[in-house]
Amino acid sequence: MGTVLDSHFLGFTAIVTVVYQLFFFIVTALLRFDKVTDFAGSTNFIIIGVLTLILKGSWNFRQVVLTLLVVIWGLRLALFLLMRILQWGEDRRFDEMRGNLGRLAIFWIFQAVWVWTVSLPVTVVNSSNRNPSLQAEDIIGWIMWSVGFLVEAIADQQKLVFKNSPENRGKWCNVGQWQYSRHPNYFGEILLWWGIFVASTPVLEGAEWLVILGPIFLTLLLLFVSGIPMLEESADKKFGNVGAYRIYKRTTSPLIPLPPVVYGNLPSWFKTTFLFEFPFYSRSLPQEELN
Repeated sequence: MGTVLDSHFLGFTAIVTVVYQLFFFIVTALLRFDKVTDFAGSTNFIIIGVLTLILKGSWNFRQVVLTLLVVIWGLRLALFLLMRILQWGEDRRFDEMRGNLGRLAIFWIFQAVWVWTVSLPVTVVNSSNRNPSLQAEDIIGWIMWSVGFLVEAIADQQKLVFKNSPENRGKWCNVGQWQYSRHPNYFGEILLWWGIFVASTPVLEGAEWLVILGPIFLTLLLLFVSGIPMLEESADKKFGNVGAYRIYKRTTSPLIPLPPVVYGNLPSWFKTTFLFEFPFYSRSLPQEELN
């Protein structure tokens, strides 16, 4: 029962992911109903984790814990994003895709790649015959996941409450964790998936260490592609001429939470090198306003 297409379930999880994402792509394309997009992505992680755990049938403690962590994260995020989009009514990411089947297909293909790649540590752990005793890496990884999960969940809720308040309409979120990071939810997500990787390392051997591509892919995606760059561009276009926003952006870390009084006084080279304050995050700021 433990070998399905390949000993590490890589082919099996790829097929499951493609079929699952293809189903929701068809629903989205035919009905022009994009409210299930994030739900499809988050729940796909749950399906991969649970299926590989059941198919292997070992049920060792490490496998159960890592699968449970993925299920908790996936359920929380899927339900949160589904309820949010049902409340807001539309997903603006798809404004330019609804009438362009090619661009829509590319998005869903990319989402399938994201799910399969980021799931690699859990997939390989659940397929493994090795079951070493608990090690420091397990505990460290679980702690990283716990901190990241709490940061992401709290940040999401803080922003939702902020956005739903009529008095905050037309403002950027700068309350709670958003005082210390412009994207604390992404910091939490990156941290928790690196935690899952760390907790998987006691099992890894040889080429299995390539599962590090999972958290690397997620980190690069959020830093350079569909995460921070898109949100920074949107916020700069909306608030770029507002002095208070420019101060907020200059004194608030883009990712890693830091006190504004500390971050604001750091040299630019340090911010860029160690804190991910890349120049292209500000390319949409009105040039005449730049200091």
